[in-house]
Formats: sequence, structure tokens, C-alpha cells
Amino acid sequence: MTLPPAADRAATGVPAQPVQRLRSRHLLGVADLTPAEVLLILDTAEAMREVGTRTIKKVPALRGKTVVNLFFEPSTRTRTSFEIAEKRLSADTLSVAASSSSVAKGETLVDTARNIEAMAPDMIVLRHQSSGACQMLAGVCSSRIINAGDGMHEHPTQALLDVLTIREHKPALASLKVAIVGDLLHSRVLRSNVALLGMLGADVWVCGPTTMIPPGVSRFGVTATSSVDAAVEGADVVMLLRIQLERMRGHFFPSRREYFRLFGMSAERLARAKPDVIIMHPGPLNRGVEIASDVADGPYSVILEQVSNGVAVRMAVLYLLAGLEEGGA
Repeated sequence: MTLPPAADRAATGVPAQPVQRLRSRHLLGVADLTPAEVLLILDTAEAMREVGTRTIKKVPALRGKTVVNLFFEPSTRTRTSFEIAEKRLSADTLSVAASSSSVAKGETLVDTARNIEAMAPDMIVLRHQSSGACQMLAGVCSSRIINAGDGMHEHPTQALLDVLTIREHKPALASLKVAIVGDLLHSRVLRSNVALLGMLGADVWVCGPTTMIPPGVSRFGVTATSSVDAAVEGADVVMLLRIQLERMRGHFFPSRREYFRLFGMSAERLARAKPDVIIMHPGPLNRGVEIASDVADGPYSVILEQVSNGVAVRMAVLYLLAGLEEGGA
């Protein structure tokens, strides 16, 4: 597959030299990547996106490779897009849900992974409720491990598809104000996006109730505030995060109605942003809680573009981790 010319590094604010492959066998988090590797993934994803426009949406890039999707948490977008990405690359793919596996009988994650490895897969895509689960598997498995979300730790492919979507609309990433609003405390999407957007030079603001702002988050080079108006003022990108009730232990806000009144993204609140602002959300949406329907479905929303770009980014990650650019690894 022929890749397009590398993106304008000056426009992104990243003085990186082009690279042809990833250094690591795994993708466990954004910290695994250099700025040059991020740009390689994004450029490769742009090339992969063309496959989805063909009559026959398939290329032989991963023919003969086996990918196992091991999901211990519910997922629609991430799981489906990984499966589609694998099939478009002609990989043999198998999806295993915890509810239908021996985990339901008490088997540990490591034993599950080792039993799967005995069948010689090339990659394991893992989503797990425990932070660090992917790192643990990478230490005991010979298969390449891709983090599809681990607890409240990271979700690297989500951040990559978010940046790809932003880059389509706002090529000069280094000059952007990005406001991330919502449940900051429990969000792995926040952690990956803060790391990746910071790496690329964006001005990142994070906003939520004071009870849901992680202690010390400002150490990561972001501006933290509990004022939505301040966060949205002059923003180029507004990213909403879901209230993750399933991860909460205690009460963090009085009610969903009260949350929307104080922090929900309405058309009136959005008017403070730049006229060409884009609205993002990793999904699933809680309409009327973190975002109003007229904003989610409005002209500034790129939420469905994020979903589409998820397939392209995951194709790029699978392709590059397979080491195909230099004849295999």
C-alpha cells in the first residue's frame, strides 16, 4: 500500500523526522509513541480510509495473521471497529467476550490469555476493567498486545482517532484551544487525549465538577477549571466526556438534570466558542446530560466522523504493528 506524503510537521508543531515503522511490538498507551510515530499512524490511517470507499472493502495486508479480540467490558464502537479493521486487512479474527468465556468460571486473565496464545494468534486486542491489564499481558505473552481501553488508565486508539478527526478540520494542531468537558476523574479517554494533544502542542483545557477533576491534573500541562464558560470561550474544539456511573463509588453531583444545567453543552453555551468550532464525543452519548441533542446532531458535530475514523486508525495500528513495511518483525 502506498502511503501519502507525511503531514506538514510545522503545521502540527512537532519537529519530528519521518519514520517508517513503530518501535514497540505493542500499543499499550500514548507514552509508547514518539511524535513521529503518531504522525506515521495518522498518515497511514489516511491511506487506510480509502479502502472503505471501494466496492470490495478489503486489502491483503494481514492475510495469514490471526487477531483475537478479548473484551472484558461492554463495547460497541471500539469492538466493532477493530473487527471491521481486521477483516478489511484480511486477517483471521476471533472475538471473545468475558461473559461467554471461562472467565465466568473463575479463570484468570493471564490463564485466559495463555490458553489463547497456545492457538498461536499474532495479536490480542484487549479491553479490561482493570488499569494496567494490557501492560501485564505484554509481560507474559508473545503476541502483540493492543490496548482497547484498560480501566481508568488509557484508551490510545481513541485518542489517535480523535486527533485524526481534529486534523481533518484543523490542520494547525499547535495553535488550537481544545476544551475537554465532563467526567474527568473516571475517563481513560481524557488521559490518552491529554497526553497526545499535549505532545502535539495543543492548548488543552479540562473542565468538570470540582469533585470530578483529578488531583494534580495541571501537572500534565493542561488548564483545569470548573467553569464551562471559561473552558469553551474561544475554543476550536470542544470534546464532551460521558458521565461514567458504572465506575463511580459515591455521589459526585446532585442529579443528571443539575449536571446538565451546570456543565451540559447547549447551543447557548457553545456560542462562546469560535464560529468554526467542532464538537466531539467518544460515545456512548448521554443526551440531555453532557450534551444537548441539537448540539450532538448539529452542524458542528463530528461525532460520526470519529466513529468512521476509528476504523481507519485501527487498521493503521494493526498494519504497523504487524511490521509489514519492512518485511515483517
